[in-house]
Amino acid sequence: MRMDTIPVRKGEELNIEKLESFLREHVDLPHEPLEILQFSAGHSNLTYQLKAGTWEAVLRRPPLGPVAPKAHDMEREYKIISEIHPLFSPAPKPILFSNDQSVVGAPFFLMERKHGVVLDTCFPEGTEVTSELCRDLSETMVDQLVKLHSIDYKETGLTGISKPTGFMERQVHGWINRYERAKTDEFKEAEHVMNWLARNVPTNQESTVIHYDFKFNNAMFSRDFTSMVGLFDWEMTTVGDPLADLGVAMSYWTEADDPYLLKSGLGKEPITVQEGFLSRKEFIELYGKKSGRDVSNMDFYLAFAYFKLAVICQQIYYRYKKGQTEDKRFSKFHYFVNSLLVHGTNVISKEA
Repeated sequence: MRMDTIPVRKGEELNIEKLESFLREHVDLPHEPLEILQFSAGHSNLTYQLKAGTWEAVLRRPPLGPVAPKAHDMEREYKIISEIHPLFSPAPKPILFSNDQSVVGAPFFLMERKHGVVLDTCFPEGTEVTSELCRDLSETMVDQLVKLHSIDYKETGLTGISKPTGFMERQVHGWINRYERAKTDEFKEAEHVMNWLARNVPTNQESTVIHYDFKFNNAMFSRDFTSMVGLFDWEMTTVGDPLADLGVAMSYWTEADDPYLLKSGLGKEPITVQEGFLSRKEFIELYGKKSGRDVSNMDFYLAFAYFKLAVICQQIYYRYKKGQTEDKRFSKFHYFVNSLLVHGTNVISKEA
């Protein structure tokens, strides 16, 4: 279980006086003083817990320093959860969006604070971990992904911020361009993966709502693990190929026999390496069975997902390398980037 909240990291503090003044003007804040803690996980947007007496909320804002074009769009993420929450209860309920950068130094939004258990690298102390529990959690993840993909996106406002037609073609070339802009090291696997992806874009025409960052440490479970009560980090959500969403989910779904860096590149091994969790193959097959979708071409989507994750990590490492962030967690991300590219190459080799 990942650590929930920590004191705000040095350099990432919010102006508590300005924020409290803003909140008293825009929400029904109790008279108790405002308290701010920071969520410890995540390498992208900054996320804070706000509390005043019995009132609580979560604040999200972009990272410090320059950010990639169109990335970390707070208003877009706010619109997404506003549309998804009524149809998919794990999505947090939105509270407000503000473009007033004088409050916290950037656009930001508030959403409800959900309570439960977030699983990442271990279970909470005292949990009886059984193979049955691990399988049940795996199946809940499958079920919720299938449920999300069953939403009729045409009944939501997402049509105004999405372009389903030509989705995978744009994705492949868009992420290739992002990699080129953020490149710092020469990895021979990168060229191979990019060329193969560009040549093998699938022609799947189906479009659904996709989360695009679906993984255990973005999900929250009830204390008894019987249901998913929260799903977070909706910044990448759009309307597109549901198999791309499945591929991304599987790029985070680490297995016990995966290479060391793939399992430990971001720290401790994820819980999915433990006995009882579905393998990626089993997860994909169960998703296919429950959704009715053809999953026979998942090697493409998995190779693309490893490449996409490599680019995200490369963008973070680029910011560190250029001195745009001093967060030491990012200092060795280039090793993880290389590991992801190698793993993507291995998926392609299997396909060949």
